[in-house]
Amino acid sequence: MVELIHSRFSTNTFPNWDRAQPMQILGHNGDINTLRGNVNWMKAREGLLKCKALGLSEDELKKLLPIVNANSSDSGAFDGVLEFLVQYGKSLPEAVMMMIPEAWQNDKNVDPQRKAFYEYYSALMEPWDGPALISFTDGHYLGATLDRNGLQPGRFYIGSTQVKLC
Repeated sequence: MVELIHSRFSTNTFPNWDRAQPMQILGHNGDINTLRGNVNWMKAREGLLKCKALGLSEDELKKLLPIVNANSSDSGAFDGVLEFLVQYGKSLPEAVMMMIPEAWQNDKNVDPQRKAFYEYYSALMEPWDGPALISFTDGHYLGATLDRNGLQPGRFYIGSTQVKLC
């Protein structure tokens, strides 16, 4: 079992339990500067969700909405969308890459398949940009990534010799 423990001192919000970490899948250090647009786009897409495509009844779909809780922090909003993508078919690494694409447009060294992935998903979802460092796990995958700005520092500690890094 992989666990992610995230510790952060909040500098830009008044502390309250509704905004406390841990989230379901991620640890987040930084800010999502594109949050208002990202949340609005997710809200707009809720009307396009199809019950049958997700394997849900109409009542089950209604229970999922809203995908982003209006009272959540930027971390909570990101976590809600990430969890939704993973619950309904995307692998965790794929969902993170959809939400936080690398700066691929002008990079001649990006693998053509990865570039095609980013081009496809850029038509479906806007990047969630910060400066942000996102660490994530679902118990199988454990990873971390910086947003395209690459400005947020991060550290990690491996607490067990049984961890295998690949």
